[in-house]
Amino acid sequence: MKIALIGYGKMGKMIEEIALSRGHEIVSIIDIDNQQDFDSEAFASADVAIEFTSPTAAYGNYLKAWAKGVKVVSGSTGWMKEHGDDVRQACQNGQTLFWASNFSIGVAIFSAVNRYLANIMNQFPQYDVEMEETHHVHKLDHPSGTAITLAEEIVERLDRKQAWAEDTTDAKLLRVDHIRRGEVPGIHTIRYDSDADIITITHDAHSRRGFALGAVLAAEYTKEHHGLLTISDMFKF
Repeated sequence: MKIALIGYGKMGKMIEEIALSRGHEIVSIIDIDNQQDFDSEAFASADVAIEFTSPTAAYGNYLKAWAKGVKVVSGSTGWMKEHGDDVRQACQNGQTLFWASNFSIGVAIFSAVNRYLANIMNQFPQYDVEMEETHHVHKLDHPSGTAITLAEEIVERLDRKQAWAEDTTDAKLLRVDHIRRGEVPGIHTIRYDSDADIITITHDAHSRRGFALGAVLAAEYTKEHHGLLTISDMFKF
């Protein structure tokens, strides 16, 4: 498979390493200093572009890739509120985007556990729930896209929670806290607390490698599929 990389930071370099080890070809690498390469024949030859950039750049990168007929796999977060409807419409009109807030196989499993636990906890209102996510100091958006996805899964299943929010004491809202320190790849913790006990589930990433492998697996899946794709399409939990 021919892959283009959009964004060549730590994640981009790790994706390149894993893609090559799986027998794929990197035909184009686009970063801040060579944006003109979106117009190159090399980029247009890609089956899929894997995009890890910033909340402000992501949507524009999708448009540039789609204009060249290239499908996109993206792990960029923070663009959904402003451009979510635009992306959904584009995918209904024939474009392809595989988007995930987190490509880790472990996080996909953790998400399945989160949904299952929330369904159970809807029967036990004595347990209040809160979430905390920790990431490296370079991460600009908060809470993380993964935390938002997990929070929305909980709110959808708990009748006693109307929405999620940061810095809240409102019992009807799921509190989501964020911490930025060091080079932490990502820790997500969900706690159900009662007067009698506390139930805690945590996903703690050892490195970015699991995310990078998941992104390459997503690219392999996207090559053969169309439309707006998500991690749940690839992992049937």
